[in-house]
Amino acid sequence: MSGLLPELVDRFEAARDANAAEPMARYMRDQFSFLGIGSPARRSLQREAMRGRRVDRDELLRLADDLWRLPEREYQYAACDVLITHAKVLERRDLRSLHRYITTKSWWDTVDALAIHVVGPLVLSDRAAGDPVIDEWVESDDIWVARTAILHQNRWKALTDEARLFGFCHRRARDTDFFIRKAIGWALREYSKVAPRAVRSFITKHDALSGLSKREGLKRLDR
Repeated sequence: MSGLLPELVDRFEAARDANAAEPMARYMRDQFSFLGIGSPARRSLQREAMRGRRVDRDELLRLADDLWRLPEREYQYAACDVLITHAKVLERRDLRSLHRYITTKSWWDTVDALAIHVVGPLVLSDRAAGDPVIDEWVESDDIWVARTAILHQNRWKALTDEARLFGFCHRRARDTDFFIRKAIGWALREYSKVAPRAVRSFITKHDALSGLSKREGLKRLDR
C-alpha cells in the first residue's frame, strides 16, 4: 500500500471546500475541522486511490493509524471505510487497535460505524475470544466504549445473543448519559425486527430503562 496515504491526502486536499466545511463542522458541534467533502464524493476519491491495491492486515492498520492522526474529520471517515471494507483481514487481537480509535477523537459518527461494521463482525467471527472483551467494554467508564458494546450486535439479526444484549441493556439502564440511553433503545429496536415479543417483554418489565430507551426500543412495535 506504499504511497496510498499521500495519494489520499492529495485527492482530498484538491477537493477541499471551505464553504462546505463550515456547516459540516457546526453539525458536529465544532469538535472537528473538516475539508468540506461530502460522503459520496469522499468515497469516490477513496475508490480511485484504492483501485487495484491489495490490503493485508498490517497495511490496513498502519493506514488507519495514519488517517486517524490527521486533523480533518474526513480522514477518520476514510479510516472507518477502509476498516469496514477490509474487516475480514482483522484478527481478534485487533480489538485493541479498534479500542484506540473508539476512544480517540470520539463521537457517534465514527464510534457507531466501528461498533456495528467492524467490532461486531470481528466478535461474531470468534465469539469465544471476542465476547469476554465486549463484556469488559460494557462496564467501561468511557461512554463510547460502553456504547460500542451495546451496539455491536446491531446487524447480527437472528444470530444476536439475546441474553447478552438484554444483560447489557439492564446493566446500563440507569445511566444518565444521552448516548448510552439512545444506544440501548437503538439496540432493542434493531433486535425487535427479529424478536418483537421478547423486546416488548423486556422493556415492559424493566422500569429502570429511561423513557428515551423505551421510546426508541418500541418504535417499530408501536406503529
